[in-house]
Amino acid sequence: MPKTRLQKEETVQILADKLKRAKSVVFTDYQGLTMNQLSQLRNQLRDQGAEFSVTKNSLLDLALKNTSLPISIEPTSGPTATLFSYEDEITPIKSLVKTLKDASIGKIKTGIIDGEVYDALSITRLANLPSKLELQATVVRSLASPLYGIVGVLSANIRNLLYAVDQIRIKRGGEAQA
Repeated sequence: MPKTRLQKEETVQILADKLKRAKSVVFTDYQGLTMNQLSQLRNQLRDQGAEFSVTKNSLLDLALKNTSLPISIEPTSGPTATLFSYEDEITPIKSLVKTLKDASIGKIKTGIIDGEVYDALSITRLANLPSKLELQATVVRSLASPLYGIVGVLSANIRNLLYAVDQIRIKRGGEAQA
């Protein structure tokens, strides 16, 4: 049953609200993904504080015009699914790109991250970068590695002293320790 004008206006308002709240938005062609794959993707994205929805292009374009976002969706550009990321900007995009790549189906059309428009290639490149948590771990590891070196050097002198004392004790007729 077709939607009434009132229902369409309500959908446009909901979409405009989602677009305003989202830290990043990615538009993708989802054609070819099975319902099972879409369901798994939606569940995964929900756990990451994101939402994946399919909407008519004309309604999505109207919602984009109601926001200050500098982009539009052509009503004839084929089926479009939208990823709204509310918490982390990049992690949900990584999940989406990985799902599309694993299925060898679908493609990224365009995206908006922090108010800037990115093309499909840029979105894919961003998805291939390490996550914020991985980058933080790398920084901590690089900051901690000199400390481990200092601990190793300082403990080596004590360890060498213990070996020397043990060798002197053995030389004087003491028993070797196991």
